[in-house]
Amino acid sequence: MSDAARSDAARQELGTFLRTKRTAAVRADHDLPPVGRGRTTGLRREEVAFLSGVSLTWYTWLEQGRDINPSRQVIDAIALRLRLTEAEHDYVLGLAGFSPAPRPELDEPAPVPAHVQHLLDALDPAPAFALTPHWDLAAWNDAYAELFPGVLDAAPAERNLLVLIFTDPRVRELLPDWERTSRQFLAEYRAEVGGRITGPQHVRLLRHLRGTSPEFAAAWEEHTIERFASRRRCFHHPTRGPIEVEQVNLLPQDVPELRLVSYLPLPD
Repeated sequence: MSDAARSDAARQELGTFLRTKRTAAVRADHDLPPVGRGRTTGLRREEVAFLSGVSLTWYTWLEQGRDINPSRQVIDAIALRLRLTEAEHDYVLGLAGFSPAPRPELDEPAPVPAHVQHLLDALDPAPAFALTPHWDLAAWNDAYAELFPGVLDAAPAERNLLVLIFTDPRVRELLPDWERTSRQFLAEYRAEVGGRITGPQHVRLLRHLRGTSPEFAAAWEEHTIERFASRRRCFHHPTRGPIEVEQVNLLPQDVPELRLVSYLPLPD
């Protein structure tokens, strides 16, 4: 087969694959209403084109397998909008003539400034920790490590509050109201991540949790939004028994990308 014939076959396969994924997509997953006579699956070409930032004509040509040269950025945008898996994303990149870039599942959070760790340690014996914008556990004190299982023995890239809540059975046992609390945390995370929802860190986290936790996948589709708020929290510690505390949230002015959370004794 000549190079021209191979290129044409790759273009045709790329167009067919994108069309197949587009017509199978669930409209509610993209915050789109049913169309026609209540049809809930299948995106219109113009919807995919608009969400991906390309013209309808250009996207139509792509699905038709015409001799055009899409950029890697455009292929990435379409893969994101069609919610392709990592394997599917790599496949369309290969069809378009690009080599898949290495994409680790999750990134390790950067070290926090020394004064942040000092503050967390000063709050001991009240458990306290620092969250990144993607809810990685960037730092904590000894009391939090004693309260929250998995913090010390988790791989650095897995030290994410959502990952621990939805995948660590010890955390599920620690939270007597796990179902409500897990969904509340997810709603609060979703409220904060809106401006970064297309960023690589969020995409990797979402893909990771969708693939490892059916409960997360179902809760994510509920599209619930809440603000991160101070409130009363309950834990059932395996050795200390029931613990009730007040969750307090702080935003340090000199490190605005971090959120500090502490579990303080109740006033009474």
